[in-house]
Amino acid sequence: MVTTQATPGTIEPPPGRRKRLRTPGGLVTIGTVAALVAGMAATVLGLGAADQAVASFDAASWLWSKSKGELARANGVTGRVDTRFAVAGAAGHPMQVSQTDRFLIMRDLNTGLVSSLDLTSLQTVATAQTTAGVGVTVALDEEAAFIVDSVQGEVRQLDPQTLEPVGEPVRYPPGIAGGTFDGESRLWIAVPSEGTVSAITPAPIGDNEGDRADDAEAGGQGAGGPKLVRTHGVAAPSHDLALTALDNGVAVLDRTTNTLTMVRGEAQPLPVTLPLTGVGLLPERTNGTQIPVTVGDDRKVYVVSDTGVVTEFAVPGDGAPLRPAVAWAGRFYVPEEGTGVVHVLDESGARTSTFTVAGANGELELEVRENHLFINAPNSAAAQVVDDGHQVKTVDKYANDVLGGDPPKEAPPPPPPPAKPQVGKPGPPKQVTAAAGNAQIRLSWKPAASNGAPVTKYVVEGADKTWQVGADQRSLQVDGLTNGETYQFTVYAVNSEGEGPKAKSNPAVPTSEVPDAPEKVTAAAQPDGTVKITWPEANGQGLKIKSYAVNAIAAGATTLVGQADGTELVVAAGELEYGTQYAFTVTSTNERGGSSKASPPSETVVPFTVPEAPEGLDAATVAGEAGAITVTWTAPAENGRPITKYVVTAGDKTSEVAAGGTSAKLTGFGNGALVNVTVVAVNEAGEGKPASASARTVAKPKITITGATVTQTEVTVKATVDAGGGTVECVLATGNKSVKGGCASLTLGDLSPSTEYAFTMTATNKAGNGADSVTKTTSAVYGLAVCNNNTGANDPAQRTWCNDKDNGRQVWTEPKDKGTLVGRAGQNQRLSAICKTTGQSISQYVYNKGKVDPTNIWIKVNYGGTTGYISFAWFNLEGHGINSTGPLPNC
Repeated sequence: MVTTQATPGTIEPPPGRRKRLRTPGGLVTIGTVAALVAGMAATVLGLGAADQAVASFDAASWLWSKSKGELARANGVTGRVDTRFAVAGAAGHPMQVSQTDRFLIMRDLNTGLVSSLDLTSLQTVATAQTTAGVGVTVALDEEAAFIVDSVQGEVRQLDPQTLEPVGEPVRYPPGIAGGTFDGESRLWIAVPSEGTVSAITPAPIGDNEGDRADDAEAGGQGAGGPKLVRTHGVAAPSHDLALTALDNGVAVLDRTTNTLTMVRGEAQPLPVTLPLTGVGLLPERTNGTQIPVTVGDDRKVYVVSDTGVVTEFAVPGDGAPLRPAVAWAGRFYVPEEGTGVVHVLDESGARTSTFTVAGANGELELEVRENHLFINAPNSAAAQVVDDGHQVKTVDKYANDVLGGDPPKEAPPPPPPPAKPQVGKPGPPKQVTAAAGNAQIRLSWKPAASNGAPVTKYVVEGADKTWQVGADQRSLQVDGLTNGETYQFTVYAVNSEGEGPKAKSNPAVPTSEVPDAPEKVTAAAQPDGTVKITWPEANGQGLKIKSYAVNAIAAGATTLVGQADGTELVVAAGELEYGTQYAFTVTSTNERGGSSKASPPSETVVPFTVPEAPEGLDAATVAGEAGAITVTWTAPAENGRPITKYVVTAGDKTSEVAAGGTSAKLTGFGNGALVNVTVVAVNEAGEGKPASASARTVAKPKITITGATVTQTEVTVKATVDAGGGTVECVLATGNKSVKGGCASLTLGDLSPSTEYAFTMTATNKAGNGADSVTKTTSAVYGLAVCNNNTGANDPAQRTWCNDKDNGRQVWTEPKDKGTLVGRAGQNQRLSAICKTTGQSISQYVYNKGKVDPTNIWIKVNYGGTTGYISFAWFNLEGHGINSTGPLPNC
């Protein structure tokens, strides 16, 4: 039931739980900071208010960098950061943020400060104080903000413009869960103590008190306050509940019975029992109709459809436990705990790719926002953004070529920089060709060298006229000429440095005797990067065709690509830009120099060739596996065709990685082997240029004992270890005694005093063992052989009896019932003791508790150059007294 009792407070969820808050686009990460609000205005970021609003809308998200204490605004389309903002005093603080297209509501978990940032002006508009720590959460949707106090069970709506309360809070029993908006602007709260889940709708935020009064009359809770609109029983009271908000409703996992109850729209709740093998984890927000439930320790994901069908997926690998899977665009993104690794599964459960957020050093935060999935590593410089086609872009949150980037670090004065490249006027155009037509000449040429400054235009002179031609056009038709008259033209290029040298065309004579153009031109892009252009022989109209000229047409550009005597031309690889569309025209020239009009253009082709070499190839040892290395890389330039796969080769081993993947693990090598790896990208043209790297597999460890200290009953051995690239564990052993642990120092106890031991310390990794040994003698435990016949002593501990016949203090080869007498120790003779054991009982020599008690305890001592046994009734251990065995271990 809903109560009216509440007091301010906080919640402390189980360690390791992180709060993520929902935005209109989906899940919002713990990632922004309240202190951002200080001094963050439109002028600070260098943009006008309108521009800032547009920049903050849609595919953008503010990502928090905890170690630096700063925000980075990442653009989902480009994968680039456009603004960095350092927050004074915020380094190391965990943060919560909920963002819409209008506001950011932020809460600093270390200080409890809540602040509202208006994105239309990037101005702080309000602040409020809450109790610091995890437990109070902030949720934002459209124009409504909420603060959810989970411990006290209070849900209070705020005006995001002022952070003032709106109406009365909705109160629940203490210990609620949730506080996430679904896609229909309903805030869902779970009440474990009641076994219920309920939805709250915010009150409209009016411009005046009259608007809020009207809302109150319409049924708001309190004066224009939020309304509790539905409540459903989903579990027995006091069950553990976790929820994920849906596009229209909520799904609640009863962790006590492993029942997932889906509440969608106006339909009746649909419970589904799951065969979970561990604690089920849910994301705070689920997009789409399929709900992933993750069992982290077992590396399993159970996907529940909207009709209740359950599909079980096993996430490959044996790495760290999994965090909650997030559904995105028909796939499931499953992060590992603390490793930065994200596995991507399709709807059948097959892994389509795996990628790693570099240097994550902690948990990842996954947020679906405005048709993109943002994956942030708060402890790292890196993040990833994934579009709805599952293309992954790496975000450099610490990019310095943006507003707010780090200034250059101070360093000693560098050596004089190398001379800058010479910038000068352009060179002459190449292959200036004049083709004569009927009262016209068509000029074409290849580009001039820019010489460090881009060509801005070409100038054509001739026939007593001057023309300016665009830098990308490089062709000109001159009309109105006189047939039979010879013309020659010059062309020069212009850049910012001035005019380049003039290049002359061939002389050309306009004539009415011109051939026809080829009727049809065909172009085909070849895998080697060339483009083959063919055409039928042109009709020379009674004259012989002497040559053909071929021009390439691209978007807004035309260029001469070559001339041919026959009906084919192959444009060399690299002369045309890979991945750019081109069509081609051909003109024919007859034996008298007459030239046709241009042919109709060919079909469009896109030049392509093999991909470039993968970038940033890195090979590394797999510390926890023998004979294995991993390689990672960044996708290279595709050169006109999509990459279809990568081929990874190491020695005689070859594996393939599907397009989109950028890592592989190679196994089956020897211990400590240097593995040279090459990776090539493959597209329609074939295998591209190789990238190479090398790494060693785990080698057997090498251990060196650097010191050992002993006491009477234990030894401490210190060592240094070359781990061979693996993860090592060490064992210190002697005889049947051993202890396991770290390799820097191990202590082994339960040893016998005055005894020489050979200690062996063994280091083990996945490749094998390495060992080193040392011999040490434990310190002695001394005692006095005593027999005082002091039966009248007041102190019972001093009363002993001596055998009348032999005066006690006998030393035997074994305890008396088995051994042979080897001698007697003199009164107060000092002997070193080794251990204790049992033997024949002695009753007349020991006084305890007011009566004669039997004893069968014997102490092994060094005696007469060898060892023997003396009853502890006749032995007074130094520091411990008569009738004591002190620290002696069992023999």
